[in-house]
Amino acid sequence: MSTITAEIFVPVFYRLGITSTYEYLEMRFNRLTRIIGTTMYIFQTALYTGMAIYAPALALEQITGLNLWGVLVATGTVCIIYCTLGGLKAVIWTDVFQMVVMLAGFVAVIARGMVVTGGLHKIWNDSYNGGRLNAWDFDPDPLKRHTFWTIVVGGSLMWTSMYAINQSQVQRYISCQTMVHAKLSLYVNMVGLWVTVTLAMISGLTMYSIYKNCDPLTNGDIGAPDQLLPYLVMDILADFPGVPGLFVAAAYSGTLSTVSSSINALVAVTVEDFIKALWPRTSEKLLFWISMGLSVFFGALCIGMAALSSLMGGILQAALSIFGMISGPLLGLYLLGMLFPCGNTTGGLTGLITSLVLTLWVGIGAQIYPPLPEKTLPLSLSTDGCFSNLTQHLNGSTTTPWSIGGTPTAASYSVERPAIADNWYSLSYLYFCPLGTLVALIFGLFISIISGGCKQKKVNPDLLIRKSDLICFTCNKESPQLSVAEWKEKSDGNLAKGISNPAFKNTERNIQIIMEKMTRL
Repeated sequence: MSTITAEIFVPVFYRLGITSTYEYLEMRFNRLTRIIGTTMYIFQTALYTGMAIYAPALALEQITGLNLWGVLVATGTVCIIYCTLGGLKAVIWTDVFQMVVMLAGFVAVIARGMVVTGGLHKIWNDSYNGGRLNAWDFDPDPLKRHTFWTIVVGGSLMWTSMYAINQSQVQRYISCQTMVHAKLSLYVNMVGLWVTVTLAMISGLTMYSIYKNCDPLTNGDIGAPDQLLPYLVMDILADFPGVPGLFVAAAYSGTLSTVSSSINALVAVTVEDFIKALWPRTSEKLLFWISMGLSVFFGALCIGMAALSSLMGGILQAALSIFGMISGPLLGLYLLGMLFPCGNTTGGLTGLITSLVLTLWVGIGAQIYPPLPEKTLPLSLSTDGCFSNLTQHLNGSTTTPWSIGGTPTAASYSVERPAIADNWYSLSYLYFCPLGTLVALIFGLFISIISGGCKQKKVNPDLLIRKSDLICFTCNKESPQLSVAEWKEKSDGNLAKGISNPAFKNTERNIQIIMEKMTRL
């Protein structure tokens, strides 16, 4: 996903010198398309950010016993404060520190888990014997939740949509001074993502090895799957002063990084796509205060959205489902605009709306009528080793499928299910994004062709992907510096050399100047 973003999307965005990702939609299609795209992004990000706040609040509640909703408000307030006062620079620098703390938390859990279980080889053997290492399920059935194909095809396309067109991510690499730096940051991020996911996976295997005979979720020790890791921390690290706090810091580091980036991105797209468009003569001073007010507003909105997260089951699956339902159609729209000169506004809007309706239909339907266990394939978990269940061994095994929070119990299916619930609504959530992307792209292309897209006025070539964009970047010792006033369309040669992006070139200096003016008032 990082490679596709770096070699296809970055050159186009850099060539145009845009601040908001959705500026491209107006350049390529029209103003209405940009407004729809921005609105979809705001809705998606606000809901997703609420989930990001809710997840660590559960962890802190489990470890400290603090009130869940008090923790939610406190978390959102912290993000609001430093996003409002620090802007993008504060977001990036805190992300760096938070990444280190988050990885340290994973390492602490794994290291202690290895001591408790008897080593990494014991964790690996327990996971293998428990069926937790079966990554080679090549069943092409799209209704099965997790297979090799759903993860590789569906997951890769979904991550591509996150990196390529999501303003929270785009604002980071597009703010680099040169395109070379922007591409390099994506490749470094790819390595960091691999490390993070690997450590998270090993932490999960460690947790299974420790609780293979006494699942705390099935046993009723916790109330939600998202509390499993905090429960593990308190179980194996409570005797080490400060280490549970390190885990809380790690959980909050991931959250603060996500929430701060999201709030900053929401402010950026609102100012660029709505405020400046409606009132183009707004002064920098007023825009500064509007941005601060929007940071507070979106922070409060995300805290409110966190309340909805408790109703959506597993947080990770819910978050990925939301990204798939909304980012999929948007990715298809961008690909239509960048790959096909014949794509026009009629085709783009028709494809976008059609694909959005389909993905929302299947996504909301899956929430109302969850897939049957034979489609989600929950693995068996045991409570035979739990102290409270030792007396039950004489009466038989207490091994049960994981059904609390993650997979619905049989009682969930007592309501009459329509036939569509066992096919269309059972589609793997990882395929929501490919579904939206393909429908938006194919349907949009078809409508564009029959509505005269091939006969339309020639499209600005800067809005399309060029052959030269697909060639990996080359390094150059010196990168010419351009001021905003001197900004002109870049040639392919200049792109390879890494000319600065004027949209962000003087951002920090301008903020400093504005802050100085504010203090003089």
